[in-house]
Amino acid sequence: LLDGGVDGFVLETFGTRDELHTAYLAVRSLCDLPIIAEMTIDESGRTAYGTEVEKVAATLDGWGADVIGLNCSVGPAVMLDGIERMAEFSQRPLVAQPNAGLPRLVGDRKIYLSSPDYMANYAQRLIQAGARFVGGCCGTTPEHIKKIRDLVATMQPRQVQVVVAKQDVAPPDGIAPASLSQRSHWGQKLAAREFVRNVELVPTKGWRPDRMIEQCRALKEAGVDSVSVLDGPRAQSRVAAIPTAIVLEREVGIETVVHYTCRDRYMLGRLSDLLGAAGAGIRNRLLVTGDPPRLGPYPDATAVFDIDSIGLTNVAYRLNHGLDAGGNLIGEPTRFVIGVALNPSAVDPERELRKLYWKVDAGADFAVTQPVFDPGQFGAFLERTAEFDIPIIAGIWPLLSLGNAEFLANEVPGQHVPDAVIARMRRAQERGKAAAREEGIAIAREVVEAIGHAVSGLHVSAPFGNVDVAMQVLEH
Repeated sequence: LLDGGVDGFVLETFGTRDELHTAYLAVRSLCDLPIIAEMTIDESGRTAYGTEVEKVAATLDGWGADVIGLNCSVGPAVMLDGIERMAEFSQRPLVAQPNAGLPRLVGDRKIYLSSPDYMANYAQRLIQAGARFVGGCCGTTPEHIKKIRDLVATMQPRQVQVVVAKQDVAPPDGIAPASLSQRSHWGQKLAAREFVRNVELVPTKGWRPDRMIEQCRALKEAGVDSVSVLDGPRAQSRVAAIPTAIVLEREVGIETVVHYTCRDRYMLGRLSDLLGAAGAGIRNRLLVTGDPPRLGPYPDATAVFDIDSIGLTNVAYRLNHGLDAGGNLIGEPTRFVIGVALNPSAVDPERELRKLYWKVDAGADFAVTQPVFDPGQFGAFLERTAEFDIPIIAGIWPLLSLGNAEFLANEVPGQHVPDAVIARMRRAQERGKAAAREEGIAIAREVVEAIGHAVSGLHVSAPFGNVDVAMQVLEH
């Protein structure tokens, strides 16, 4: 192989450390080319001979292999757990190549049933868990690899260095940034730690905003503090969030909280958007990284991701101090109330808390959580956010049907719907659509009752534009 001109060696599918070490020494005795060393584990997280994956990581790390990790034998979910555990015991780059699920015998053939989209979703989680090389093993097809490749491309943001701690951002001489209570009515309530009520709306697919205007009028009459306007949710083409917010505030007189993603805009366009929004009086922002295009109906669309939501938070904080991302003067400071997203049911809660620390350190004023369905889990996570001293607004999603619950649980990144909730919705669905809808509202009300005292407000989704459902939750 050396004579043939290979660039490196992949030692894969080894069941014992001794065998892998023998192969490693054999290669290393002949060359200094890169070596990727991979072992297999079973569903218990151990090798065929019972060695725990943590010991595997420590051993392979000690040998000096360039990349270490796992391949074959298990599907993406089990391998994710293995990589998370290995990351705690090694600083070397990690590789993960799961099978396309576990095979099922169909006739006389073994068929691997995990779809390319499923594999790509787990590739994202594996990268977030620490993997630096991802791929597939048994059952993987070219389509699987293409989907994984497309996802990896969206997770490689250009590193625009704009993030500094907020205490290191000083306004120019003679410039006085507005306090939180001076920036908007929403900011005033947050500063006073008054309970806020916000309803999330999806912009229309067509250009006419008539239906949203009527929805917002009903919400304003019901006493809702603000409406959130999503920015290209699920990577789908809809009316832009900032113009929508301008129309709603002008026509209805209700304050908006505008979602703004890192996915679709380069830095120059992003600065132009933010300054334009400030000029139009749109003050409240919820800054998110955004869903990759592959999740939407335009899989060949490209993403930008110059920076992530942490960097974007810092950009908005600088604007509030009269400076753009490059430190140039912009004149009068903007008055953004800066919100960020928080996932209390994240696979890696420690990483989620670190991200929250960085977001607060970059200048966040409040955080909105992913929809909460498990009050116990949420309460435990919420206790750990107390040190950040930032208003936490709980996301609430009233389920409309069993299909709605299953879709959230299985196809929306970052969402966690407990099995007990799925079971309740299944029983209700058996009684009909109306019963399922009522059960979903009841579940949302129970969550509000359980956690309402511990949060600074509610961020209630209006699924499929059903604002009456959101209002039923808030009225309760």
